[in-house]
Amino acid sequence: MDQIPSQTGWERELVTKLAQMNLKEQRAKRRWTIFFRLLWIGLAFLVFAAIMGWIGHGTGGSENTGRHTALVTLDGEIDDRGKASAENINAALNAAFKDADSVAVILNINSPGGSPVQSARIYNEIKRLRKDYQDKPLYVVVDELCASGGYFVAAAADKIYVDGASLVGSIGVIYHGFGADKAMEKLGIENRTVTAGENKAFMDPLAPMKPEHKAHLEAMLGEVHQQFIKAVKDGRGDRLKTATPGLFTGLIWSGNKAIENGLVDGLGTVEGVARDIVKAEDIVDYTIEENAFDKFARRMGASFGAGVMQSVSKINWK
Repeated sequence: MDQIPSQTGWERELVTKLAQMNLKEQRAKRRWTIFFRLLWIGLAFLVFAAIMGWIGHGTGGSENTGRHTALVTLDGEIDDRGKASAENINAALNAAFKDADSVAVILNINSPGGSPVQSARIYNEIKRLRKDYQDKPLYVVVDELCASGGYFVAAAADKIYVDGASLVGSIGVIYHGFGADKAMEKLGIENRTVTAGENKAFMDPLAPMKPEHKAHLEAMLGEVHQQFIKAVKDGRGDRLKTATPGLFTGLIWSGNKAIENGLVDGLGTVEGVARDIVKAEDIVDYTIEENAFDKFARRMGASFGAGVMQSVSKINWK
């Protein structure tokens, strides 16, 4: 009987290579499994630490700082969850006013505006703090922009200082919306929105605008606008040149023009106000800073909701 031939050299080499490839693949799979497990454990720890307050918001300021000017920064859009939320700004302002070593507070604003509710909450808290700490003034210093809700907040200050090229004002209210009913009609798309309540689909962008809905919206915006105007008049008092054409129409002004029409008081910087007006050159920052976890969570939430929120109408002071 003939003997079965043994494997040739190339066959053995092929089997060896296949075995080595399989081993490498198993090792790589184990490494990735370990990596993702560690990643999830790390994320779980961050969530737990945030809940426990180990990595919560931090406030500026420190003990035994000596006589100083307190600084709080309001930067960006005023909303209910960002760094310029009423919760963050008001907490920082309270810490700044309560510190016995602070002789004045500077609110440094660079904001296009935002939520009327959040802006009003900051405005009202400033008014309360100024009443409770009458010997401790609050000054606003504007960087690039102090518009709409940002100016609403600034109007509560004792005085407002700007750069000559700062942009100030925009005292108005806007409703962002769109209508796609004509486009739908051309494309043969039927709107099948069903409601219980004749006005539940108020300002539906997929349906023609109803005159009564537009009138109701205009009245509502007018009411909010009057609240804005009253807050500015109460805050600025006789300094405001109310005869200025377009003052309350949503127009925006340069810093120099804002001085002329009484929206602000003069030119100044944070350092200049602390040095020349407060007479306390040392500045201590009380601004609440977001930690890395907060920033990550907010950015993830913003990315997830951006596509949806862009299609939803909002009322804004901006």
